[in-house]
Amino acid sequence: MDNRFVSSADLREAFLNYFEERGHQRVPSSPLVPGNDPTLLFTNAGMVQFKDVFLGDDIRNYTRATTSQRCVRAGGKHNDLDNVGYTARHHTFFEMIGNFSFGDYFKREAIQYAWDFLTKEMGLPQEKLWITVYEDDQEAEDIWLKEMGVSAERFSRCGAKDNFWSMGDTGPCGPCSEIFYDHGADVAGGPPGTPEEDGDRYIEIWNMVFMQYDRDDKGVLTPLPKPCIDTGMGLERLAAVMQDVHNNYDIDLFQSLIKAVAKLADFNDLENRSLRVIADHIRSCAFLVVDGVVPSNEGRGYVLRRIIRRAVRHGHKLGLNDSFFFKLVAPLAKEMGQAFPELAESEARVEKVLRIEEEQFARTLDQGMKILEQAIAELEGKVLPGETVFKLYDTYGFPLDLTADICRERDLDLDQAGFDAEMAAQRARARAASNFAANRPEGLELEGKTEFTGYAHRTGSSQIAHLYAGDQKSEALSEGDQGLLILDQTPFYAESGGQAGDKGLLVTATGSFQVTDTTKDGGLFLHHGVVKSGSVVAGDLIEAKVDTEVRDATALNHSATHLLHEALRQLLGRHVTQKGSLNDSARLRFDFAHPEAVTAEELLQVERLVNRKIRENLKVSTEIMTPEQAQEKGAMALFGEKYGSEVRVLTMGDFSMELCGGTHVERTGDIGYCKIVSESGIAAGVRRIEAVTGEAAEAWVTAQSDRINSVSAMFKAAPDELADKAKQNLERVRELEKQLRQMNEKLASNAGNDLLSTAIDVEGVQLLVSKVEGDGKGLKDLNDQLKSKFDKGVWLLAAVNGDKVSLLAGVSKSLIKTVKAGDLVNFVAQQVGGKGGGRPDMAMAGGSEPAALDGALAGVEQWLNQRLAG
Repeated sequence: MDNRFVSSADLREAFLNYFEERGHQRVPSSPLVPGNDPTLLFTNAGMVQFKDVFLGDDIRNYTRATTSQRCVRAGGKHNDLDNVGYTARHHTFFEMIGNFSFGDYFKREAIQYAWDFLTKEMGLPQEKLWITVYEDDQEAEDIWLKEMGVSAERFSRCGAKDNFWSMGDTGPCGPCSEIFYDHGADVAGGPPGTPEEDGDRYIEIWNMVFMQYDRDDKGVLTPLPKPCIDTGMGLERLAAVMQDVHNNYDIDLFQSLIKAVAKLADFNDLENRSLRVIADHIRSCAFLVVDGVVPSNEGRGYVLRRIIRRAVRHGHKLGLNDSFFFKLVAPLAKEMGQAFPELAESEARVEKVLRIEEEQFARTLDQGMKILEQAIAELEGKVLPGETVFKLYDTYGFPLDLTADICRERDLDLDQAGFDAEMAAQRARARAASNFAANRPEGLELEGKTEFTGYAHRTGSSQIAHLYAGDQKSEALSEGDQGLLILDQTPFYAESGGQAGDKGLLVTATGSFQVTDTTKDGGLFLHHGVVKSGSVVAGDLIEAKVDTEVRDATALNHSATHLLHEALRQLLGRHVTQKGSLNDSARLRFDFAHPEAVTAEELLQVERLVNRKIRENLKVSTEIMTPEQAQEKGAMALFGEKYGSEVRVLTMGDFSMELCGGTHVERTGDIGYCKIVSESGIAAGVRRIEAVTGEAAEAWVTAQSDRINSVSAMFKAAPDELADKAKQNLERVRELEKQLRQMNEKLASNAGNDLLSTAIDVEGVQLLVSKVEGDGKGLKDLNDQLKSKFDKGVWLLAAVNGDKVSLLAGVSKSLIKTVKAGDLVNFVAQQVGGKGGGRPDMAMAGGSEPAALDGALAGVEQWLNQRLAG
């Protein structure tokens, strides 16, 4: 082995540099949330960012690429979370280094590169490497055995399960060739393709996919005109080989993190499983936050929350009861920040998100313990129901393993089958609600592309290329018919990037079509609406007219959104990233990542900065360039968005620069004025701001002024005196409420004393049954008075208000094993047309038959006698 490449950082750079020297474009890692594959929860392989290139839907200015792609496998189809800490090579986060060819070189060069890199650059002995190919791939076999000179004794053929890759049931696919490293005879396991292959002796370190076929829905393989190469090698596995260790957690990348955790816990056993789990989890959690994921109760955020809480639980097992997890971000940034600068740049934000989530989980642990203790206290039997366990887990985030530990301590069993059933039902609901599927009009088979002319024009001549009634292709639509039209070119902007689609009118020689919305499907613009007059026919020439009033108002809001985004980043921090937006003619809505509520003072500062930039009347300009050029220029790309070979860069003076395909004002002064009207939280770590601009902002301010003047008139105070006047009235109301509360408490006390004299003795138990005055709202106050006056008592209070009966039953603590308040209140409630429930010592109910109340109350003494005797 070559000792020059000992550290993981050196290995990463050596790989990328090797392929860069051989004509490959070094491409940065894409985010962990894929922008071009809605079916994936996370980026889980190096080829994900190139999927559209392989499919021919994206053309790059290079045909060879190399990357070190950060990957997460902790949810969905690819989920290694539960194996972390138990095996030597499972991780939630890992780096996949790879080289790719898009119709350039193929099998021979890919094999030569791999063999040359491992045996010459890395210095690995050839006799330690084992090669596999797909059982029917004679071409790859000949290259390995005849050209590369690999020994047939270190070579095997494998079936489709291990050595044939496909992008899906249909589409690009092809055979694989894998390279394994032999750790030696002292490690259990046999060569790949043998019954003993599951051992740890032979470990796969490199996989080459020869993408050479297109598979149709009948399974027929047709050779691709330009076959491609997709390779991947786990950096952690290569490091283990080069550093001569059998466990990935023994490599430098992990050891630095494990030692950091051990130092925080004052723990010396570096082989401890919890240390390894935490070291793994900080990597996935930190990079997920870097890429815009925040803890939540659904989707990607739920996976992140689960990983964080699993790490915190393992920290508690090490005695780390105070917040600790966020303190590992700095050691991680020191280890990986040079390779991934975005981690170093986001260090403070990542720490804040993890710290807040960890602190919230500490409260969750406390809350969960209280609920669990109550459930155990009320338990009848020795089995904690699966429904209760699942509620703790799903609603309160209380870990299942912690619940199981407590049950063992209390000599209780846990209903695992019941929990599993609840979990299965929850997963079914999640699958049903999943939105990880592409959205296109059902049944429409659309091809082609619409030319968009709307940046420069609001009107234009065109031709109806396709016409649909519902999802059925049609030749014509008549007056009143709803449908959609597809034009060969259009000035109508289609909904995308958070901007609403244009409205307007399409006019032909025989009729007109009112456009109510414009959407996009692939490269086509879909004009939705209704025939306003006459008829429209496929192939007709049309005159397109965008509703300029709606377009202009929308442009004001969209441009203000860009100013708002940059203002938030400048004033709150560069961690602020867009999580969604909506810009239509009425308002703007902007969702962004921020771990806490924005204060009123911060909102005021943001609004002032936005309006200052509006008054500066900055020039708004656009420029078309490649994504790489945009990145070099400093343009901000939106999280999770997919970009092609060319992008549109929108610049507002020297204040804002973003990638955006929307329509905008010519100068920021056109916006007029921007008013923030609300700020709220919509998910953990995600805030929402709503604002209005232009005439809508003016109308909002006028309406607020009218309201202030109206309230001022009510209080008989000038607007500038209104706050003091309102404060005086509020203090007066609070004083009166205090006096009223004291009076009610006194009345309740007196009423309680009066009621005591009506109690009777039933087998040594004081029984009080009484109808009281009022509408039932004071029953709880009376109950509080009575429970302190009875050592051994049962009471039933009733109140009637119109046709409504209110009931309250109370039982002294010393009697609740014999008499339950819920049983008593239901005994009476069932006779007056109602039902109720509550705790064993206090329960309430309602009814709708006041006429039956006296008879029901008369039966309480006999009911109690039976309970005491039974």
